[in-house]
Amino acid sequence: MAITYIEHMFAIQRSEKISIIDPSSAGHTLVGMDVNHRRASILACMTVGGILAACSSTGSGDSATGQQAGGTAAIVNPASTSQAPAPSDAPATTAAAPQTAPEPTTTQAATTTTVAERPMRAGAERMHFEVGPLRITPGQNNITTAQGEIPQPKVDGYITRIAPNLRYADGTVPAVDVIHLHHGVWLNLGAHDPTSARLPERFFAAGEEKTVSMVPEGYGYPYKTSDRWILNYMLHNLTPKPSEVWITYDIDFIPADAPEAANLTAARPVWMDVQNGSIYPVFDVIKGTGEQGKYTYPTDAAGAYANEPAPKNEWTVDRDGVLLSTAGHLHPGGLHTDLYARRGSDSAHLFTSDAVYFEPAGAVSWDVSMTSTRTDWRVAVKAGDVLSTTATYDSGRASWYESMGIMVLWMADAIAPADPVEAASDPFVTKVDLPGDLTHGHLAENDHHGGEADPAYIDPAAVASVDAQSPIEIADFIYGQGDMLLGSPIPTVKAGQTMTFDNLDAPLENGLWHTLTACKAPCNGATGIAYPLADADITFDSGEMGDAGPPTSGNLTWTTPADLAPGDYTYFCRIHPFMRGTFRIAAPD
Repeated sequence: MAITYIEHMFAIQRSEKISIIDPSSAGHTLVGMDVNHRRASILACMTVGGILAACSSTGSGDSATGQQAGGTAAIVNPASTSQAPAPSDAPATTAAAPQTAPEPTTTQAATTTTVAERPMRAGAERMHFEVGPLRITPGQNNITTAQGEIPQPKVDGYITRIAPNLRYADGTVPAVDVIHLHHGVWLNLGAHDPTSARLPERFFAAGEEKTVSMVPEGYGYPYKTSDRWILNYMLHNLTPKPSEVWITYDIDFIPADAPEAANLTAARPVWMDVQNGSIYPVFDVIKGTGEQGKYTYPTDAAGAYANEPAPKNEWTVDRDGVLLSTAGHLHPGGLHTDLYARRGSDSAHLFTSDAVYFEPAGAVSWDVSMTSTRTDWRVAVKAGDVLSTTATYDSGRASWYESMGIMVLWMADAIAPADPVEAASDPFVTKVDLPGDLTHGHLAENDHHGGEADPAYIDPAAVASVDAQSPIEIADFIYGQGDMLLGSPIPTVKAGQTMTFDNLDAPLENGLWHTLTACKAPCNGATGIAYPLADADITFDSGEMGDAGPPTSGNLTWTTPADLAPGDYTYFCRIHPFMRGTFRIAAPD
């Protein structure tokens, strides 16, 4: 297969139980999770409005009731229907006549940027497809690929719109601070990718911002039943609770035998990425870097492509054509992606895809929508032109690790006869970088922001010191010393000394990869999509402690920097942000 992916299955026997609150339950029902914990002491912790309610380790307990991941997920295709999705134990069904699928719940965008009103195209049917059930193990954050092909249309035709989402068995959408789609990439094995020849054609991508991809009037992405699709995805479970979800995608589809198909011109996807071709195309943004509180990749990254034969963010246009539409993909903290063209010594800015945040705390969460190009945006390019993209993040507020910057373009060989826009603009003569439109407003799954006072977390300033163990074990989602939910004594070393943390959870499930990421003290607010943040003035990050390829760091242990000044250093796990801890550097004798 032409795309690399990671899949780790472990058969680990677990013997003890931690009781936790299900944050997706209005009644805060306690559920059990078996764990293998070395400690036999009783641990108790209370939380208000958080994930953990009470935890105990007694050396015995019931067997696990949650279903463990037992392989790559099965695939169901309820096809096009306006009915509620079938429960997880129901057989896959296919509706005879596709109907309009329900849209994700939205509210009015609190911005002057408009949400585009683009009705379904004449002759189109809205088809609903799903991949699942996908068994989500406690705390997972894996890159994987759905086994085999994924559901796709049964007849030839043209795709004009794709919209992604997640759902539980009951049809509800998971809260983003519980489970979210870190990224999903839809690939067509029947074609080669124009910007990364070793890959199949990447024709759609989505993250938790859930941007809708649309091809303008007069065009469509040609589809044949001989095409074979696969889905590469990364689902992030921020909690210790196992779950089960489906990845959904609604497609507007014009069958090839529909009269409207006769007037369509083929559009093709062009994948632009600041780390194009990488297995895990990410980069880190460190607080305080860049210029005036903003960091642009690769512009501000010294030697970003020093070991590459060519810049990964560039693509040389292979033939004359017209750019039809685009939108960006960013992670929290992202401000905008930009698309440029270069022809000889001339350059032109083509579009800025802005991240419009509905998040009250600002540019810090997935409560965001990206702008896409307007319906009349048409840009003429020639063979040999060089397109490039950049990604800009807010580096004044916090650090942002494992960030992305992607723009997927739609391109045609020429203006379509049915295009209401009569001619494409030459970007080296005419200004084309006009403001875009949003594809959706605020999504209800982003309603839990966090940051309010949470008495479950102990103020580290009031906690006594204790000599640091060597190493300090991380197990069962607990930092062995200095865990702020337990209020345990803070591990301490003298200035100039270090302490080492060891992630014992790493081999469990599909991999449980924790981090120690600096956050501003006291770092004891309620967990949500906007809290905690990597906003400490003195930055450090362990990376995802594991040795399983991307996204892990390659190490199960991490050692604190030796040059830290005396003081308390608060941190959190950015994979499981309810995990908080403190270590202490004491003044030398």
